Amino acid sequence: MPTILLVEDNELNRDMLSRRLERRGYAVELAIDGEQGIARAEALRPDLILMDLSLPKIDGWQATRHLKASDATRHIPVLALTAHAMPGDRESALEAGADDYDTKPVVFQRLVDKITALLGQRG
Repeated sequence: MPTILLVEDNELNRDMLSRRLERRGYAVELAIDGEQGIARAEALRPDLILMDLSLPKIDGWQATRHLKASDATRHIPVLALTAHAMPGDRESALEAGADDYDTKPVVFQRLVDKITALLGQRG
């Protein structure tokens, strides 16, 4: 069962996404800010990270840069999520090291398709 680390500061988003992903057969671990997301990624080495970009302490762009700069975590696919989809955000997320990008509100099937594609690239 693949493990997904969901780094999301909004409790309702965390709850909804984690329950729906668990029903799809994923093990879901949670982090509530960028700092905790980095620590959990380093400790757990999940199969994939869903990274909100607007996070307290360390934002998702910085957290992604940190994870992709580390030998221990650079191989973990990061799918960036944002509610503030502005022109250039996708490119900025990819430049920070994210492997893919999606917008909120989440279209769940589209998100699952992106997760499946990223996990397939790992194997």
